[in-house]
Amino acid sequence: MMKIKSFAQQGFKLDRSRAGRQGQRQGMLLVIVLVTIVILSLSVYTFTALMQTEEEASRLGTRQLQSKNLVDSGMDFVRLYLSNSEATIREKGGRWDNPTYFQAVPVAVSNSDAALVGYFSVATSSLDEEGAPEGQRFGLIDESSKINLNTMPYAEATLALSGGNVRDLLMGLPEMTEEIADSILDWMDADDETRDYGVESAYYEGLSPPYSAKNGPLDSMDELLLINGVTPQLLFGLDTNRNGILDPAEMTGTNVSSIDAEMYLGWANYLTLYSNESNLTAEGLPRINVNADDLEQLYDDLKSAFDDEWANFVIYYRCSSAEPSTEPPSETAVIQSAALLPPDFAVLESKRKLNSIVDLVMAYVDTSEWDESNLTSFAESPVKIGNVPFTMPQLMASLTTFEGATIPGRINIMQAPRVVLMGIPGLDESTVDQIISQRGTDFELDDPTGADMNRKYETWLFVEGVVDLATMKTLMSYVCTGGDVFGAEIIGYFADGVGTSRAEVVLDTTVGVPRVISWRNKSHLRSSFSIESLGTNIIE
Repeated sequence: MMKIKSFAQQGFKLDRSRAGRQGQRQGMLLVIVLVTIVILSLSVYTFTALMQTEEEASRLGTRQLQSKNLVDSGMDFVRLYLSNSEATIREKGGRWDNPTYFQAVPVAVSNSDAALVGYFSVATSSLDEEGAPEGQRFGLIDESSKINLNTMPYAEATLALSGGNVRDLLMGLPEMTEEIADSILDWMDADDETRDYGVESAYYEGLSPPYSAKNGPLDSMDELLLINGVTPQLLFGLDTNRNGILDPAEMTGTNVSSIDAEMYLGWANYLTLYSNESNLTAEGLPRINVNADDLEQLYDDLKSAFDDEWANFVIYYRCSSAEPSTEPPSETAVIQSAALLPPDFAVLESKRKLNSIVDLVMAYVDTSEWDESNLTSFAESPVKIGNVPFTMPQLMASLTTFEGATIPGRINIMQAPRVVLMGIPGLDESTVDQIISQRGTDFELDDPTGADMNRKYETWLFVEGVVDLATMKTLMSYVCTGGDVFGAEIIGYFADGVGTSRAEVVLDTTVGVPRVISWRNKSHLRSSFSIESLGTNIIE
């Protein structure tokens, strides 16, 4: 009996040991199950978060693509707007500041979700008369209100005839130096001859990495950064995002007080590569070139637009052996109307060309070589002192001394800021002050068909007594009252602010259908255009 009890006791202990080990295994399985559940949960959570991120990235990418299309829509809208006649553009509010047509234009409209409404706005910097930024406006900028760098090599020959220096065109810019100005000109001119203060390829080839001077026109404004002395701060000022506005973030940590307000946006605000203006009449026909070689054809062209007095005088001006003068002849001279002297092309030949249409103003031509009966015969210009305000617009509307359908590079005195005007040959500080005060604040001509037709043309400076006749003749190669190439900053965006794109576009309207001559994507630059400032108005 004792042995049986011992075996029973041992069996009981064995069962308890098995039960303990089985419980441990069951506990371990529970831990494994729990760990597995946690891992699976984390995997699901991670996967869900990843999918949400992917969805957000896909949504943002889609918005970015859509907003780029909004920018393209804005570009086509501006092209269509500029294809209107000048009168129609004026009726619609003009180009300068026109929020009705250029602010918050809806393109993709969602009736179910206002956040999905797509817009574009056409914005640009608003400057005061000095050139300091005054916030933004909704409109276009006339590229002729800036200095065209690519036309400076051509202006050099004209200035050289009068003893001027093309460098002076740049010296009106704040913080410009003779060294930088000459280096810019050396970079663009076709030769490797170093100017007084400039550098040529020999200098750049000694840098690391080496490169050569362009010796040709600039392709982009950024190319200026390759030129000796030009820095990002000089070129772009504090405007790091290149939106033409000095944003609060751009002023943070910067000693703005040490920088002139005219340099807040840098030289890029005053320079262009594209300015051009039409050399056609209001009807779209070529103006009559008074310097045409075929005198008989020129006479016929003049007769189609003017009377005998005008046509005859231009021909005699071109053919006179004696230099025409603005000084009245002696008291014994016989002054007669050119209408009384019909030209004989069998004996006439061209002796000179006009530098500008203003050469015809108050001029006297010695006609004694064709009037054998009188050795003191003079023809008087139809453009006399008393009728200059009435005849000058007619002259400017129909005649030209420039070849071709366009005139590149002249500066729009109605919009150019002071720092640009100061570089124009023939203008001093006092004259610039007069121009700014007399041109007023209305940069668009509201009624060019009204009494003040002279304001359509640069010769208003002479008509209104701002400059004398000699100065006006000098200015004619450099100034105008409006160009036909326009810049635009187009922003495509949505009401919720997700996915914004923007581009800088330059459009040429000197051709039949306005064409894009420059398109630069700026979406990669931080944009500070707020949705509130751009607007989200839905047009019903």
